[in-house]
Order: sequence, then C-alpha cells, then structure tokens
Amino acid sequence: MKPEKRWTLKPVDDTKIKGVSDALHIHPALCRVLAVRGIEDFDSSKAFFRPELSHLHDPFLMKGMHEAVDRISEAIEWHERILIYGDYDVDGTTSVALMYSFLKKRYNGELGFYIPHRYREGYGVSRAGIEYARDNGYTLLITLDCGIKSVELIAYAQSLGIDVIVCDHHTPDDNIPPALAILNPKQNDCPYPYKELSGCGIGFKLISALMQHWKLPEEEAYQYLDLVATSIAADIVPIDGENRVLAHFGIQKVNESPSLGIKTLKELSGATRPLSVADLVFVIGPRVNAAGRMDDARKAVELFIETDPEKIMTLAAALQSDNFDRKEIDKSTTEEALALIQGDETLLDRKSTVLYKEHWHKGVVGIVASRLIDYYYRPTIVLTLSNDKVTGSARSVSGFNIYEAIHACRDLLENYGGHFYAAGMTMHPDNVADFVTRFEEVVAQSIPPELLIPEIEIDAEITLADIKPAFYNIIRQFEPFGPTNLRPVFVSKHVHDYQGYSRIVKEQHIKFVVHQHNGIVVDGIGFGMAEKFEMVQRGPFDIVYTLDENDFNGNTKLQMRVLDIRPSI
Repeated sequence: MKPEKRWTLKPVDDTKIKGVSDALHIHPALCRVLAVRGIEDFDSSKAFFRPELSHLHDPFLMKGMHEAVDRISEAIEWHERILIYGDYDVDGTTSVALMYSFLKKRYNGELGFYIPHRYREGYGVSRAGIEYARDNGYTLLITLDCGIKSVELIAYAQSLGIDVIVCDHHTPDDNIPPALAILNPKQNDCPYPYKELSGCGIGFKLISALMQHWKLPEEEAYQYLDLVATSIAADIVPIDGENRVLAHFGIQKVNESPSLGIKTLKELSGATRPLSVADLVFVIGPRVNAAGRMDDARKAVELFIETDPEKIMTLAAALQSDNFDRKEIDKSTTEEALALIQGDETLLDRKSTVLYKEHWHKGVVGIVASRLIDYYYRPTIVLTLSNDKVTGSARSVSGFNIYEAIHACRDLLENYGGHFYAAGMTMHPDNVADFVTRFEEVVAQSIPPELLIPEIEIDAEITLADIKPAFYNIIRQFEPFGPTNLRPVFVSKHVHDYQGYSRIVKEQHIKFVVHQHNGIVVDGIGFGMAEKFEMVQRGPFDIVYTLDENDFNGNTKLQMRVLDIRPSI
C-alpha cells in the first residue's frame, strides 16, 4: 500500500487574488491559481498568458559570454579543431546536438563531438575525453551540461594547450575550474537575471550571443527550440521566466516543424496528438535517455544532427529498442529493490533509503530510485558497481535538498553532482557502509517529519458545477506545465457517488461518476486507487484532482484526474 498523503491549500495573500481579479475578470478560483504563481496584475498576467521571444534576456548579461564568443570566433577564423563535449542524458545530448548543428552550418573546419560512455567513463568531463581531444588535435573544448565540477581535469586540458569553455547549469562549488570562460548563471558573481536554465538552454544563449556578434538574424537560433524544450522537460527544471518562454515556443516547434529526429521518435512511439511538456518527459525523453542508459549516447546526438531520413529512422529504431530493454530491466530491478526493503525491519524504519547491489544495471538506478519513493516516501539512493567503483543516483522528496545531504558526505565520495531533487555520486566500494550510515544520519537530523509524508498542494476549492468548457479553456492557457507551474490542483468537498455508477476497473483503478448537492454529474479516473473504493461507496467524500479531456470514440468531454480522496468531515 502506498503512503497516505497530506493535503495543503497553497497560501496566498487575498490582495494578490483581488489584483488578478481586477485585471482579468475571470473565475475567482482561477484568480487564486494565478496568484499562487506570483501573478498579481495585468502586466504579469499578460507575460504569463502571452509569452514572447522578446522577453528573453540579452545573452551578453551572462558572465563569461564575451570571452566565450571571442574565443569561438577566433577558433573559426584560424581554422582550429573544436570539440563539443556533453553529458549522456537528454539535456547533454540535446545540448551537443544544438551546438554542433549550429557551428557546422557556419564552419568548414574540423568540428567534432564527444559523449562520455556512462559505464567506462562516468558522468561529466573525463580524462579519456580530454586525451581524445589531445590525440586528435582539438585546441578548443566546449562542454555542455557538465564541467563546473571538473576542476582538476579542466586544469589538465589547459596544461595540454586545450582551451575550455564550460557551459553548465549545475551548482558550482567554491573552487571553480580554470577554464577560459564559464557560462553558468548560478555562479555567485554572475549578473544574469534568470538562474534556472537547462544545460541546453545555456547552449542556446551561447548561440544567440554568437548570432548577435556575427550580426546574423536571431530567428535562425529559433530552429533549435524543439531541442531546448526537450531538455527543459526532461531535466525537470522550473518552467517559469525564460524557461517558460523557451518551452512555449519550443513546444510549438515540436508540433509544427520539429527536427526529423524528434518527428521520427514521435512516430515510432505511436503518439498521434500534439505533444505537451509531459509527452516530452514521458514519450520523447525516455527514448533519448535510453541510448546512454543501455549503450552509447552518441546515437542520440547522431539522431538529432543527421539529415538523411533513412539513417534517422535506423537511429530512432535503435533508441526505441534500447528503451524497451530499459523498461524490462527497470521493472525487475524495482521488484528486487522493494523486496529488499520489505524484508528488512532496519530498512523499513529509516528516514532514507540507500540500496546497493553489484549486479544492478547502472542505466536504471535513477529510475528505480524514483519508483521506490512512490512506495517509501523518503530521500532515496540506489547504488551499483561499475568499473570497480560504486556509482549511483539519488532522488528526493518535495522540499528536501538531496544535493546538500550528499555534499555533507563528500569526504566519502570520489565524485558527485546534481540538483536539489536529483544527484549522482561515485565512491570506493570500501566506503559504501560508512556512506549508508552517514547519509541516514544527515537525513534524520535535517528532514522535518512532515516532508516524509507525501503532500498534495491544492491551488483552489471549486464545486463540480464550476467544471465547464470555458473554465477548462482558461486552464489550457496555463500551459506549458512543469515545475513551478504544475497543472492546477482543485478540491471539491462533500461529493457522492452517483447512483452506484462509480466502479473498479482492471482491479486497480476507480472510474468515478460523482455529483455534489444533487447537481452536475462529473466523470473521473483515479489510477491505483481501488483500495479506496469502499470510501466512495460510503460517501460523502472530499476529492482532489486535476482536469483534462477524455477523447473516446470521437466524443470529447472533461474529466477529473483524481489524485486522492478522503471522508468528508
């Protein structure tokens, strides 16, 4: 049984709700939804509902941008060999494809790309990658979605006469690499106004700066927005500020004129409707990620930079096959991990989960960590053995900074990096036991008890009678949805089953048919909620949900996507 959830109505100042209401004259609940997102007047509402590419910041506001642009221009002028280096995940491979494709169109010299092998080299800049650059005569290395932690390796590259430009969005340490230029808005002294770009987003800002420097039409950079949107979605960065603008126009490109690579992946997935950010996360992203998880992530870059449709189809089919294999291994590993926890009282009683098995596939440990949180809601790390080193992925619960918890154990690690909610690490096998103990101590001492209970944050209370096409049409304009702008969550209270029509389907889910105060009848679906069906039959109950459309046999109607129910008080 999955853990019970706590419901929290998001707090908001009534004056902000009034500000939205005075500006827009829409349903009060929608005014509240906007206000909790920090939108409180006409100007902020317009920027939210009508994003424009003109809202993007000048790329030269980013620290290091002038130096990066000058060095790339110099390399092109002197026909130097340039190597584009990126991580093996979606953000890294889209970043490399974006930068490689852009420079290839404007540079006839030697241009190459390098993706480290997940199992032979591990995350980030590798010694093997630098020596590849040296052996092949590259004198300029541009890293994307990695490099900010690689102090010694970048110093090594510089000692070999290889200049390095780092484009990274991960949190820097106090000691930063001795690169020629570092593009990372999270540097303490970087004045760039928006701090949450993806790695591919920073690559996009670099090509935008190059376009300005070379006095080329900025619209040429927009052809890569489908790659940027894919990175934003897959890397789970906030969809606000610049990311909202980039995601908005990137999704347009995905659906109207995508790259052949994304178009082919969509066709192979069987998706026929227009894609959303969620589809980029769950349809496109896993197929791109599967290349690096199961084999060699170079395939993902090649898919995005290739122009021959037949070769693209071959590459996309290979990613499709890798993703199928990944799902099989993911399923079996998750089952084994759950059995380990369920059979050990010590593991059950902890505030964190850290599991280690030498034979687990390195490519799925992050996915498995996420799945374990669905059952045991606490910070989770899954470790395996790769090239005589223990390596793993961490995932967190809402509100807990897992990167900082891992940072507190850094003396036991050989390498680590990541974000608030996700991170990776490498350590010597002899340190595993001490790491498990230390990490549990750090989490137990720092995590507030309420963060160990899954939370549903509710935007507003509405009645079932409010669920009308006009109401939903405004919600659709909130898209693209993602972190900091999730699909609005509503609560309706004192709801009843309608004449016994609600039922269990496929022994796992509840098909809701409910009404409120003998009024309008609304349908809904609650996945994995069959154990709560008796509560539906007894009634009345409160219901928390999001809204979407159900298209069945050409008949489209609104439905609730039910997140939780509980007895009415």
